[in-house]
Amino acid sequence: MPETATATDNTLAELLASAVALSTDDQRQIVRTAQVLIEQLFVHLPLKRAMHAIDPVQRLRLLDHRLESLTERQFHDEMIAIFIGLRDMHTNYLMPAPFTDKRAVLPFRVQECFEDGARQYIVTAVTPDLVHEPFARGVEVTHWNGMPIDRAVALNGERNGGCNADARHARGLASLTQRPLKLLATPDEAWVDVTFLAAGAAHEQRFTWVVKTDPPPAPPPPPSPGLADPARDAIGLDLLVEDIRRAQKLEFAPEAIELERRMAADGDGPSPDELTTVSLLPDHLQFRTVPGPLGDLGYLRIRTFLVKGDQLELFATEVRRILALLPQDGLIIDVRGNGGGTIAAGERMLQLLTPRAIEPTHLHFINTPLTLEASTTAGYVPWHESIAEAVETGAPFSDGLPLSPGYPASCNAIGQLYHGPVVLVTDALCYSTTDIFAAGFQDHEIGKVIGIDRTTGAGGANVWDYKGLLATLPGHFDALPGGAEMRVAIRRTTRVGARAGDPIEDLGVASDRVHRMTRRDLLEDNVDLISEAAGVLAAMPRRVLSVEATARPGAIDLAVRSMGLDRLDVAIDGRPQETRDVTDGAHALTVVPVGAGAHTVELRGFSAGRLAAARKLAVTTT
Repeated sequence: MPETATATDNTLAELLASAVALSTDDQRQIVRTAQVLIEQLFVHLPLKRAMHAIDPVQRLRLLDHRLESLTERQFHDEMIAIFIGLRDMHTNYLMPAPFTDKRAVLPFRVQECFEDGARQYIVTAVTPDLVHEPFARGVEVTHWNGMPIDRAVALNGERNGGCNADARHARGLASLTQRPLKLLATPDEAWVDVTFLAAGAAHEQRFTWVVKTDPPPAPPPPPSPGLADPARDAIGLDLLVEDIRRAQKLEFAPEAIELERRMAADGDGPSPDELTTVSLLPDHLQFRTVPGPLGDLGYLRIRTFLVKGDQLELFATEVRRILALLPQDGLIIDVRGNGGGTIAAGERMLQLLTPRAIEPTHLHFINTPLTLEASTTAGYVPWHESIAEAVETGAPFSDGLPLSPGYPASCNAIGQLYHGPVVLVTDALCYSTTDIFAAGFQDHEIGKVIGIDRTTGAGGANVWDYKGLLATLPGHFDALPGGAEMRVAIRRTTRVGARAGDPIEDLGVASDRVHRMTRRDLLEDNVDLISEAAGVLAAMPRRVLSVEATARPGAIDLAVRSMGLDRLDVAIDGRPQETRDVTDGAHALTVVPVGAGAHTVELRGFSAGRLAAARKLAVTTT
């Protein structure tokens, strides 16, 4: 049987041989640090014990007791297994050097679709240097090392965590050919024998696991929570999904990496014409126009919400720019495969899509002596009183509060900009900030959630990385040997609206409608998925509320155009000015501010007594 491998000299055996063994004392420091982290900070410990029947603290005690009898690989495998067993993708053990920036890869990608109700696994991408007919894009994989592929994906999913069955399956498939070694145990096998169908005939091909360095340019690392503005810097991210997403881009779409370089400040920069079809943040956002039964629709793909604090406003501005470029009669927002990022990047976007006031998700600490100390740090003080009261009340969690006292206002500062109907497309790889975004989308009744799976990945927390622990709790944590690190879910999130108080963790966001991916979706740019989403949009009502303001001494004239509304209320600086019954068409209104200067004009459109559209403008008068 011929063997195919990418052009590299790095093998799993070479990587393992280069690893520097940790002393028993080093291993013990790692184990005992993990025990403090899970017992004192891990916010989901009660939930995970109940839902998954686990006892990670006892497992760490046993590991501490048995260190002298374990090999280096057995130690790391057990640490990974303990953290994976939490089924919380925020809470990780990150391997020390030389695994820190390495991944084991195969030169192709496999995705699933359904034909006549049966699941199939299709090769959807191969590396440019892989030339071995008949193995190519579009072939169907049936067996993996002689095992039925469905079973191989299931077993790999069990080794990758995931809160629910859909998430475990999705993660098992995503990491089938891309395995970040700082998070996952190295593959046991040196190669994989793949059985596949091409032109109706069965073939078998061997592929060797090779080791590569994580792709540059990597996304900016999340800021540590010890920084000045925890609301801007709060992160909710599945590191595994994000690492795989970046690695697949490098392997299968190197032109996208080049586009990132050109769009960056140190690149060539975009041309004005290019910005009508390409985002300034191409790693985060892609957009295009797609056909629908009633006309053109907008399609916005959000790949990641991971932005640095100083990029948060750029992300928000870029989303607004893109929404203005897209057709206004319907919008498909696709967040499949988005492992999360900066919580505010996702949550503050909701206001652009609805006339309703956005209530952000609530965040809770677990009540322990260590979180009580953390709550004395700037940015976390609002939680201090309720954590302190737990000594008397015995409450397991702190009060649920927004990211900061001023955060709800920032989630409503701009208001609705897109008035057409909207649907959201999710899958079981959506996690953390993307879960929070999807929950807010559903809880504020913005539109339907079309899921590739029955639920999202079910991650609902703010995560602290190890640098954040060192900054926020000095004296309790020390640098770990060999560059090892850990992450922890520090604050859980609960929903608002009709599901107020429900945790997002382990439950996720249930799909209003499930679309099973087709072969045409995988190989023809989601054509059937978009068609189904377009059909859902076609059945939803259309609204228009546009306004142009002209300031003159003592007054502001408003030229309004509306559709699908029967009443219009106008206010200035929070004071009601006029209410008017309207029909579709143009309307002229005048509002009179109190004094000269900056003013906020708000319009609220109703349909059959229900708030259906809104618009907010900043206007300066003399």
